[in-house]
Amino acid sequence: MKRLIIILLAITNLISCSKKGENSNTTEAVFSIYNFEELKPVLEPKDDATYIVNFWATWCKPCIEELPIFQEIHDEYSSKNVKVILVSLDFPEKIDTQLKPFIADHKLTPRVILLNDPHENEWIPKIDPEWSGALPATLIYTKNKRAFYEQSFTKEALLEELKKF
Repeated sequence: MKRLIIILLAITNLISCSKKGENSNTTEAVFSIYNFEELKPVLEPKDDATYIVNFWATWCKPCIEELPIFQEIHDEYSSKNVKVILVSLDFPEKIDTQLKPFIADHKLTPRVILLNDPHENEWIPKIDPEWSGALPATLIYTKNKRAFYEQSFTKEALLEELKKF
């Protein structure tokens, strides 16, 4: 009987470890940490795709409310050469306690980049000269066109803007 209990405990332990590993691998696959110099190439198109780059944070309620829209656009339009990138402006010390669990809990599959660069007064105007730094903000661009929006979106409004590209 003791042997059976030990075997069952070992199997339970293996199964729970396996599930934890799967979840963290998914989060790791879509999550990167960049400074602005590392982010710059992401903002410069090299192919024929349309890019939607959303700047957000877990502490920003309007950001959180619109994230499902970006997930839907990613799911529905990635086969149409539309790439969604979520740039988090969360605090670096909250990566493991807040950001990664948020990504996993909300099953975010677009690429997520934490922008870890304290020199926001330098990089904000490089993204768009008119950007005040307020969140949410979204950049849509192709090789030939670029538009910046310091606002939150409904799905309909985002699709209308996407049609312009």
